[in-house]
Amino acid sequence: MGLLVPAGTAQAGTHHGSPFPDRIALPDGFQPEGIAIGPGPVAYLGSRVDGRIYRADLRTGKGGVFSPGPGTPSLGLKTGDGLLYVAGGSGGDARVIDQRSGKVLKRYALSTVPAFVNDVVLTRDAAWATDSTNPVLYRLPRGVRGKARTLPLKGEIAYGTGVNANGIVQAPDRRSLLIVQSNTGKLFKVDPRSGDTKAVDLGGESLPNGDGMLLNGDTLYVVQNRLNAVAVLKVARDGSKARVVKRISDSKFDVPATVAPYKNRLYLPNARFTTTPTPETPYDVVAVKP
Repeated sequence: MGLLVPAGTAQAGTHHGSPFPDRIALPDGFQPEGIAIGPGPVAYLGSRVDGRIYRADLRTGKGGVFSPGPGTPSLGLKTGDGLLYVAGGSGGDARVIDQRSGKVLKRYALSTVPAFVNDVVLTRDAAWATDSTNPVLYRLPRGVRGKARTLPLKGEIAYGTGVNANGIVQAPDRRSLLIVQSNTGKLFKVDPRSGDTKAVDLGGESLPNGDGMLLNGDTLYVVQNRLNAVAVLKVARDGSKARVVKRISDSKFDVPATVAPYKNRLYLPNARFTTTPTPETPYDVVAVKP
């Protein structure tokens, strides 16, 4: 579908003469982190600065801001049910946005203490979000009805300084969740009923700076942001074991944070964490083959 750029919003894109460009420019100073794609060739990106949501057409690279943001971050994103589920970072919240209008339909205040709500995954009946500061997961109902609840994490995970639980996916059998801990490079399996965590056997490997994750069948992609790499793992059906089979790197990477698929490509926003941000700093989304 074509996208209409809202009035007063600058268009951004590159390689306009080619379908599905491999680099899509975002507004200067945007500071992207999360990405979600679909339905169709439409990407949604959140700003760490003020929570704006940018919508881009993957076919043309053109787009615009369609949800203005609350002034606090928008980090991990997922689409489903005609809705966009947004992790609110240091705002300590999560939001549910109408994909057609950009209107915030529901806001959940998830924590009464400082928090960093980082990433989100959709399961059959819930949206689960990580907190990189507090050892908990947040469970939101699918849709806009119901209340959020907090699930304390216990077992083998131990929170320390820096970014803790970050990216989150379901295990291949959909009975448990997998979370990556950025500061330790460990991957954990989480029981969504009890909060019990067990370290996934990585065969001696580690995933330092692990950020956004994507599961496709039994293949797990883990973005290692400051390493400018995406680790590709084969995961046991129950999520107890995983093996790194390769790492993807690309000259277009500039500290990518998260990943989303469309057809035979992976799309990653360059968060540029190692670049001092200014209102004029350029940002983009890049596409690579898996």
